[in-house]
Amino acid sequence: MTASLYFEEIETVFNSLFASSGKPADMAVFTRSESEGRLHCEVIAYFSPAAIEAAKALNAIPCARPVRAGLELIAGDKLCWSILFPENN
Repeated sequence: MTASLYFEEIETVFNSLFASSGKPADMAVFTRSESEGRLHCEVIAYFSPAAIEAAKALNAIPCARPVRAGLELIAGDKLCWSILFPENN
């Protein structure tokens, strides 16, 4: 329920860096709600490699590339889907 507060912070940091970087199509932030059988879900934000400066500014922890299923784009160009997940085209 408090995820929207974090989304606002992520979008603010990301959008500033996105604009100053020339709005590259491979720069994006995705989220996924994961419950793994728990009552409450956890919302995880995934930053594309081009969004590393935003990730660092928000103290994100590096992880493996997520699968596309269930991801939602919260910031970035919609063209990022075909660039970051070409196997799904």
